[in-house]
Amino acid sequence: MILQGRRILLALSGGIAAYKIPLLVRLLRQEGAEVRVALTPAAEDFVSPLTLAALSGAAAEQHLVLSHGGRTSWNNHVHLAEWAEAVVVAPATSNTLAKAANGLCDNLVLSIVLSAKCPVFWAPAMDLDMFAYPATQENLVRLRSMGHEVWPSPEGSLASGLSGTGRMVEPEFMLRALVLHFASRPFWLGKTLLLTSGPTEESIDPVRFVTNGSSGRMGEAIAAEAEQRGARILWVRGPLRRADRTWTDAVQIVPVRSASEMHAAAVKALPDADVVIAAAAVSDLCPTSVRSEKIPKSELSATINFEPTPDILQDLAKRRIPGQVIIGFALETGEGLSSAKNKLVRKGADAMVLNYETEQTGMNSSTNQITLVTESREEQGPLETKAQVASRILDWVERFATKD
Repeated sequence: MILQGRRILLALSGGIAAYKIPLLVRLLRQEGAEVRVALTPAAEDFVSPLTLAALSGAAAEQHLVLSHGGRTSWNNHVHLAEWAEAVVVAPATSNTLAKAANGLCDNLVLSIVLSAKCPVFWAPAMDLDMFAYPATQENLVRLRSMGHEVWPSPEGSLASGLSGTGRMVEPEFMLRALVLHFASRPFWLGKTLLLTSGPTEESIDPVRFVTNGSSGRMGEAIAAEAEQRGARILWVRGPLRRADRTWTDAVQIVPVRSASEMHAAAVKALPDADVVIAAAAVSDLCPTSVRSEKIPKSELSATINFEPTPDILQDLAKRRIPGQVIIGFALETGEGLSSAKNKLVRKGADAMVLNYETEQTGMNSSTNQITLVTESREEQGPLETKAQVASRILDWVERFATKD
């Protein structure tokens, strides 16, 4: 697990969204993180320190000065700041944002933030007009200029009854953002992956189209792994046939439907790419013309003529920029090694990912078994999840791109 043993300090200020933080504590602990919690005095009105202490397994820190049983002592905020590998301020109210941006320090949370040498993440949470207020926006810009990361404030229902920006991101988003932070690899930082995935749909008439059984799971697994490693992803994606997951700003999705749309979008994105992975199951044929009205069933077989769709991988390889790494996929049903080798040469790719359509592997499965085929060798992997396959492919990219 990426967060195993990572030291994360959650700093709560006084906003109603604090009620969501116990779930974040639980999610982080499930991923193996060590969690400490600090609260402003106002935060105690919204969530119980005892609840946070029970879930985190450590005392919830609340005050700069500790008084108990006639004894007074100083709460070492510097020690807390030095302990943390990441500080998350959530909810981050306009008051706490303003104080931190201007170096004010009148509570334990602010003293930790001002002392922190590790990354600090902010999850703004306030009403929409407070969030839009010019001074608040200036404070967010100021915090970013100091090297802090400010998470987005999505639109939605607010505690005031209004709807708009200013909501705190959900605990699941914060968990993923922290996983991405700790999982990034130097190779991928500053690099862009151009990824094609999913099926294409080739229209026959307004209600019919030709497609295939691709689920897009392999492409999703590659996008998730690349995002986790710190890459920027330009994702040209065919129709998604299930609920989408939440992606960070590192993932730019370009939705397309047909092979020609995918070809145009991929060619447009190619100059910005360092690595190209063509994982899409592109239709090989499309109708020569699309009827504007539904074709009677009795006329279908007599009226449809097909022509080849653009060869996206081959065209990308022809247009490649020196230094780009290009990988294609070869899905077979019989003995496919010779076919994959021929495809490698014909398409001009650096590697082909050979896989087979079986009950356990291929288009609509959750597992796959691949062979990475290059000019000089074949690397066969075991049956594994598509997430593991994605990791195997990106590991190969790192080795190939850094070889002497």
